[in-house]
Amino acid sequence: MSNSHAARDIDTSRPHSARMYDYYLGGKDHFDIDERAGEQVAGVFPAIYTCARENRAFMHRATRVLAREHGIRQWLDIGTGIPTEPNLHQVAQSVVPDARVVYADNDPLVLKYAERLMRSTSEGRTTYIHADFTEPDTILDAPELGEALDLTQPVALSLNALLHFIPDAWGPYDIVARLMDALPSGSALAISHCTPDFDPETWRKLVDIYISSGTEVQVRSKDEFARFFEGFELLEPGVSVGHRWRPDGEVEATDAEVSLWTAVGIKP
Repeated sequence: MSNSHAARDIDTSRPHSARMYDYYLGGKDHFDIDERAGEQVAGVFPAIYTCARENRAFMHRATRVLAREHGIRQWLDIGTGIPTEPNLHQVAQSVVPDARVVYADNDPLVLKYAERLMRSTSEGRTTYIHADFTEPDTILDAPELGEALDLTQPVALSLNALLHFIPDAWGPYDIVARLMDALPSGSALAISHCTPDFDPETWRKLVDIYISSGTEVQVRSKDEFARFFEGFELLEPGVSVGHRWRPDGEVEATDAEVSLWTAVGIKP
C-alpha cells in the first residue's frame, strides 16, 4: 500500500485512538473529531495528558535499559502509533548506533507518516510493516522483518499502550505468546497498559467514551497485566506504575494520574 493510498483510507468520520493519543501528547497529526473526543476523555480524566506523557517516558527508559544493560540491538515495535520524536529507534540508536528497529501498525495514518520512522543511523536500520497485531504471523512472515532483524539473536518486543485496545475475546495473551515464541532466548518483552486499579469508576466512564466512538477497550488489573509475563524473568522493579519503573528523577505524579502498569521481562 502506498502512502497516497493510505491518505485516502484515513477515516475522519469518527475518532481514532492513535490520533487521540497524538492529541494528548500535544501533537498536530489529528483531526477536530479526535480533539473533541480527547477533550471528552479529559473532562472525565484530566490526567490523561500525564498518563500519555508517562507512557512515552517509560518507552524511552525501557529502550535505553535494554540497550545499555542487556545487549539488545533489535526491536519489534507493534502498535507504533503516529511518530513522536524521539521515536523508539532514535532512543535505541542514541545508545547503540547499529540498532535495528521494525515498526508495525495497522493505521493508515501511521503508514502515511512512516517515512519519519525510516530515518536510521547509517550503522543501523529501520523499516515499517503495515500489519495488524491480531495477525502475528503476518508480521513474523513479512519480508521486511526478515530483511531487518536476525531472529537467531535477541529481539525486544515493544507493546506500548496497545494491549488495552485488544479485548480478551481477541486472544491477546495467545498473540503475545506467539510473537515471543518466535524470538530466541535473551529476547525481551516491554509492555505498558492502562489500568482501572486506582480509580475504577473514572476508568469505566473513560472506556465507555472509547467504545461509544467505535474503539474496543479493555483496561486490566495488575494481576491481569502480569499474566503477559508468565515464564519471563522480570527486570527490577517488576510490575510497576509507569512513572515508578526506573525513573530518571524525582517522581511527582500520583499512581492514579498515571494509571499505567508497566514491566520489562527477559525470555529465559
